[in-house]
Amino acid sequence: MGRAVAKEFAQMGANVTLFSRNEEKLKLVIESMSCLNNQNHRFLVGDFNHPDNIQSVINNDISQGNTYHILINNSGGPKGGPIVEAKKSEFLEGFNRHLICNHILSTALLSGMKSEKYGRIINIISTSVKQPIQGLGVSNTIRGAVASWAKTFSFEVSKWGITVNNILPGFTDTGRLSSLIESKAKSSNQTEAEIANEMKNKIPAGRFGTPEETAKAIVFLASPAAGYINGVNLAVD
Repeated sequence: MGRAVAKEFAQMGANVTLFSRNEEKLKLVIESMSCLNNQNHRFLVGDFNHPDNIQSVINNDISQGNTYHILINNSGGPKGGPIVEAKKSEFLEGFNRHLICNHILSTALLSGMKSEKYGRIINIISTSVKQPIQGLGVSNTIRGAVASWAKTFSFEVSKWGITVNNILPGFTDTGRLSSLIESKAKSSNQTEAEIANEMKNKIPAGRFGTPEETAKAIVFLASPAAGYINGVNLAVD
């Protein structure tokens, strides 16, 4: 999902900064991104399982004079499983990776957005915000918390021309979905194809979404055209 979003912004002429822990993958994504408008794409390396590391990296980056007007919060989801079997550590890891790191980045970039009187904070969450998904106990819990955090944040920053919105992808053809299908197939003695077909049969369109479709919705919310859209959960489903 993150790769598709980065490419879409690059195609629209934005200077994109990627932030993840795998430097080699980051380099490959940068190489694949459009630079037709002579953009300067960059990347930062940090581990979202360790919020203090994220805080240190972003503080150092901003201290060098870098500012950002658009922030896309998107981290890998917690592993699937029933909530009654979830360990305390799984909740803590999920909250750190999602809510805490989202908050660190959003507050760190706030000053630059306020000075420009323009900012967009967009959180990629899940349709589980509206209806919990069976078998994703920890994820359902954390996604709901992030949605509440985002709504609260949106109240407080809109006076500076900053909006905060959430994108809720339905079943989308990503590595995350493939991992969930594989896990469910192993636990139910079905093939991955059977699980995928069962899921598609519940979708009116009869197919999974594509990361590119979600990316286009995100780019719209980041644009001036969406200036009066704030604090919403937009399902791409």
